[in-house]
Amino acid sequence: MLVEVKVRSLGLDRTSNTPVLILQEAGGERVLPIWIGPGEASAIAMQLADMKFSRPLTHDLLASVVSGLGGRLRRVVITRVTDSTYYAELLIERGGDRISVDARPSDSIAVALRADARIFADDALLDRASIEIATGDDSFKPGGSPTPAPEQGAPFSSADELNEYLRRLNPEDFGRFSP
Repeated sequence: MLVEVKVRSLGLDRTSNTPVLILQEAGGERVLPIWIGPGEASAIAMQLADMKFSRPLTHDLLASVVSGLGGRLRRVVITRVTDSTYYAELLIERGGDRISVDARPSDSIAVALRADARIFADDALLDRASIEIATGDDSFKPGGSPTPAPEQGAPFSSADELNEYLRRLNPEDFGRFSP
């Protein structure tokens, strides 16, 4: 089952100095953190801040190409995680046809924000990799001392290891990401 998610925040994991995108289920409490690259984080942050440029950046260009070819990005779906790598699909409609394009979630979300498309995640991902947030607060719970994040590109060895890492995160572990 798919669950609609919204971009809740973009932060910096201080243990690994890696940007982390926090998606929250629409109308719910579960969140899905996805560690992303600095380039994609900047593209998302610039769109969230409504920064405009005289020339299109890569994600702007892709949104324009889809539109210029008569298509419309209908939704982004974060489908699965394998070896700590998340997978997503861009679902594009064009002239009655539906086209699915494999993409990284970070790029997909950067394009979705520009194309005003909805973002979904598989419910099992939210159950498996989510952490709860305190109501009306940007803090994460439960607390505890975090374990270091894996080196960028090095996967968690199991879903249990990822869950344990997420369980131990504190609000202080995340800083604000700025492009």
